[in-house]
Amino acid sequence: MKKETLIVDRIEDGYVVCEMENQKMIDIKLTQINGNIKDGDVLVYSDGFYKVDEELTNKRKDEVKNLVEGMWD
Repeated sequence: MKKETLIVDRIEDGYVVCEMENQKMIDIKLTQINGNIKDGDVLVYSDGFYKVDEELTNKRKDEVKNLVEGMWD
């Protein structure tokens, strides 16, 4: 089963603003997140909290990097 993922857009006023897979935005309280987060991280829900999925975050960063590199060719 595919994990539902959220992408961290920004952190403000005690909330993490994330983009859902359907491109809608959602605000999550910082207290609902385990670990340190930063803009662009991919979050997954597990055991009552959101946490950074390092593998998905790195994959997404690589995909974005490849898209940007191809723009200038």
